[in-house]
Amino acid sequence: MKQDLLSDVLTAIKNGDNAGKEYTITPSSKLVKRVLFILQKHKYIGDFEYVDDNRGGKFKIQLIGKVNDCKAIKPRYYVAVDDYERFEKRFLPASGMGFMIVSTSKGLMIHSEAKEKGIGGTLLGYVY
Repeated sequence: MKQDLLSDVLTAIKNGDNAGKEYTITPSSKLVKRVLFILQKHKYIGDFEYVDDNRGGKFKIQLIGKVNDCKAIKPRYYVAVDDYERFEKRFLPASGMGFMIVSTSKGLMIHSEAKEKGIGGTLLGYVY
């Protein structure tokens, strides 16, 4: 039984990327779909498609071997606009390398976009 779907997805992407395989994630959710769009936009994964199997659906993801590490952030920290730098130092290996995924009132985005827009939010995960 899966407890945290986002954590399972990010771990599966990291493991599948290290193995160099296409990966299938089941079950699907709107949060996972939005996270996959962000990863695809920043070229960490290739194309992905939703397959409806009448049991919750699944995503087939093409992995391109660019992910060094990606994990869910637990517990999910609430971040103010001026606190992003502190969490960057904590979770990312260097400034400008990778990004953190943030859930804001304007939707999911990476931490640099949220910092530019002046929006705080909840940290979900990081990728580099």
